[in-house]
Amino acid sequence: MTSLSSLSEELGEIEGQISDIFRALSNGFQKLEKIKDSNRQSRQLEELTGKMRECKRLIKEFDREVKDLEYKSDADTTRMVTEKKQSMIKELNSYVALKKQYASNIENKRVDLFEGPGEGFAEDNGLLASNMSNQQLMDQGNRMMDETDQVIERSKKVVHETVNVGTETAAALKAQTEQMSRIVNELDSIHFSIKKATQLVKELGRQVATDRCIMALLFLIVVGVVAIIIVKIINPHNKDIRDIPGLAPPAPSRRLLAYPY
Repeated sequence: MTSLSSLSEELGEIEGQISDIFRALSNGFQKLEKIKDSNRQSRQLEELTGKMRECKRLIKEFDREVKDLEYKSDADTTRMVTEKKQSMIKELNSYVALKKQYASNIENKRVDLFEGPGEGFAEDNGLLASNMSNQQLMDQGNRMMDETDQVIERSKKVVHETVNVGTETAAALKAQTEQMSRIVNELDSIHFSIKKATQLVKELGRQVATDRCIMALLFLIVVGVVAIIIVKIINPHNKDIRDIPGLAPPAPSRRLLAYPY
């Protein structure tokens, strides 16, 4: 299989950067599983999100380079590059889905902290609230509302990013499908042209062979006629050779009679 570096240095460099990001994402999610603190998990998830954005930008650059080279490459190379790009998009989408899952888990943990683990904890909160002033209760409620709003905003961002990635992936797949359809149509047109050219070559070959046979036959006829004429001139009394139609027989030689005086 042709390597991307042999097609273009830019493609090879972009592929290497994307591979490095995928390795970093794999290691980052493995590390994320070992982290128990939700705040540290959030920071780790934000770092991974930044890497995914960078990977998405590199895939767009990769697609632009592929479009610049698609008219210079053959069908096999174009198919190989297209499959490579689809593989990158598929792998990136898997990490996006994994990130969404971790984000949902983190938000669920925070909601559990707000609601409390059980009735005993609710009773403790009730006793604590009875000892707090109205202002303190209002401040505590405002803080909880602010934190809840932040959680909702982060959830909206995650959903928005997921929708954007899905939309761009669908658009890329649609463009690739249209491109493959154009390639198939061009291949059908080329196959039809080759078939017509083959038929024309065969017809020309038959015509040339027929013309050569006619020329050879005419040559033999002319040679035969000339030979007969030459023989008739050299030996006009040869009865084995028939006279040629349209050619006057040779005039008989005259004998001079001598008259006595």
